[in-house]
Amino acid sequence: MVELSVKLEEENSVECALFLHYFEVEVLSVEKEMSVNQRRVMMEKLFHGIFFTAASIAVVSVALIIIFIFSRGLQPFFPGNEFGNYNPISFLTGLNWRPSFGTFGIGYMIVSSLLATLGAILLGVPIALLTAVFLAEVAPKRLAAIIQPAVELLAAIPSVLYGVFGFAIIAPAVRNISPYSTGNSLLAVILVLSIMILPTIASICTTSIRAVPGYYREGSLALGASKIQTIFKVVIPSAKSGILTAIVLGVGRAIGETMAVILVAGNSEGGIPSSIFSIIRPLTVNIALEMGYAAGMQQQMLFSTAVVLIIFIIIINLVLSKIQKKAG
Repeated sequence: MVELSVKLEEENSVECALFLHYFEVEVLSVEKEMSVNQRRVMMEKLFHGIFFTAASIAVVSVALIIIFIFSRGLQPFFPGNEFGNYNPISFLTGLNWRPSFGTFGIGYMIVSSLLATLGAILLGVPIALLTAVFLAEVAPKRLAAIIQPAVELLAAIPSVLYGVFGFAIIAPAVRNISPYSTGNSLLAVILVLSIMILPTIASICTTSIRAVPGYYREGSLALGASKIQTIFKVVIPSAKSGILTAIVLGVGRAIGETMAVILVAGNSEGGIPSSIFSIIRPLTVNIALEMGYAAGMQQQMLFSTAVVLIIFIIIINLVLSKIQKKAG
């Protein structure tokens, strides 16, 4: 009986030791898992903070720029300005910009900017879209692999080089057909801007067209449609959201371009352009030409021009975004 009780005690002690060891292992694994989860939560919070900071920097930067420009640009239209006041109606509708005479009218610049942007979009978008269709749907893969990098390379060329090209090649060509003695004109600006927005629109449109599911094409072809019909009736409508996004970016670049436009616009001091051969002075060009040496009332009116440009860009983006949402 004594030996039996000793054996039972030994077995119980072994079982207790095994249980304690198993319990310790479980506790350690739970603690380790909790530690891993805590580190994971901390990393998630850290990256959320980084993302929020990056987004905040972008938003704050835009807000600071707008606040600064509006605070400087609206001063001439309120009483108490140290350099005097200017009628906002005369500013927005005036057809002459002559700082030496105290005349600051940007009505003709607004018209010039609108015409240049509209002309660049009407000319550049169809070419860019057809280029995208060729690269995504028509061209053999080897040929597309050669052409697409060349198109994308256009986006990397500095804008001043586009201006030099326009000044040396496009402006003389326009002069040959112009009734005036200079080739610097609205037409030259439209041609230069069309070339500049082409790579941006073509690249985004190419990506959007390639993202259309293959079974869309297969279904259309199975119903008896030709390849061209499939492209224009099925593929392009399916990619319209990306295409409209590309157009928005193209409009933004066309409106905001300065250096290239300076070299081919002619920079008139007044008058609404009467034809595509008339010299023009867009809003961006006006700011770039005079901000370096302007002071007093002239400098404030240049900031006022920047205010109009910002409002102009915001309105166009809102309209295009509305169109994009309706298009789906």
